[in-house]
Amino acid sequence: MGPDDDRPVDLGDDLEILPDQTSDDTDAGWGEWRGGGDDDARLIEERPPHW
Repeated sequence: MGPDDDRPVDLGDDLEILPDQTSDDTDAGWGEWRGGGDDDARLIEERPPHW
């Protein structure tokens, strides 16, 4: 056992090591968020040109 093994380390109470979810892990992070529950307008807008 070395001298650092018994040394107390204060990490604080408000330290967030890793968030539960990053902004890249959401629809908004990918630029896909749209309000409302109606997908008809989105589907018509994203319709392939050959249709």
